Amino acid sequence: MFNVNWKRWGLVVSISLVMFLAACGNSNDGSGNDNQEDQAVDYSKEVDYQITGIEAGAGVFQASEDAVEEYGLDGWEVVASSSGAMATALGEAIAKEEPIIVTGWSPHWKFSEYDLKYLDDPKEVFGGEEIIATMVREGLEDDMPEAYQVLDNFNWSPDDIESVMLDIENGEDPEVAAQTWVDENEDKVAEWTDGVDEVDGESIELTYVLWDTEIASTNVVKLALESVGYDVEATALDNAIMWQAVATGEADGMVAAWLPGTHGELYEEYKDQLVDLGPNLEGAKIGLVVPSYMDIDSIEDLTAK
Repeated sequence: MFNVNWKRWGLVVSISLVMFLAACGNSNDGSGNDNQEDQAVDYSKEVDYQITGIEAGAGVFQASEDAVEEYGLDGWEVVASSSGAMATALGEAIAKEEPIIVTGWSPHWKFSEYDLKYLDDPKEVFGGEEIIATMVREGLEDDMPEAYQVLDNFNWSPDDIESVMLDIENGEDPEVAAQTWVDENEDKVAEWTDGVDEVDGESIELTYVLWDTEIASTNVVKLALESVGYDVEATALDNAIMWQAVATGEADGMVAAWLPGTHGELYEEYKDQLVDLGPNLEGAKIGLVVPSYMDIDSIEDLTAK
């Protein structure tokens, strides 16, 4: 009799102990959550209140500095580097799945390579959608009507340019990457040269800035012009000098005008001295970019010190 009661009492103790331990692992409200609530990651501290930027003179860099001010992000800094250094830092952070905030723009090969997102910009500091436009010198239509027509016809999509950019980023020579795209898109190139008479080795000079987008687009347009007989020289220049060269006639044209934001001030300065042929690419964008694994959606989610 004593042994049976002892076993029953032991069973009650065991059950009570289990229930006690289970209760210790639950929240006081009985929801089944831990007592310590999950804390959201403080990305501001994680990135040391720094936005990884590109060249200080670039429009997206200046807009990022404006965003720091407009959103009251005291203590934050937009760190100047270069587009290549920014892309390297982004890749290294993603490889370790670490947080990073960069000055971004699209089209860019990084959107084909990585899973990224723009932070919402409710104050519209970065503006809306951008275009990339073609600008030529005054008098080009009279002097080189065939080149003028090809440049006026040139138009492609973000997917097109990003495929060329990604090949270049993966080690392909820019001219080879451009030729590969042209070979695979003969119908599209034919639309640019449709009805254009061939010329016999006339020289034309294009200018561009050393951005991944412009390296890709300029090499592709160079091939299109060469296909109708032009001898094309492409010269890389600083942003401001690129605009000045076309406006003064030292260069014949460019396909590298980001508007209305990135090159807006330069456009206002030189618009009366050159010919605007309109967009060659639509759907461009600038802003602050983060890897998609970061649980943050808006610039407003960043905190000041």
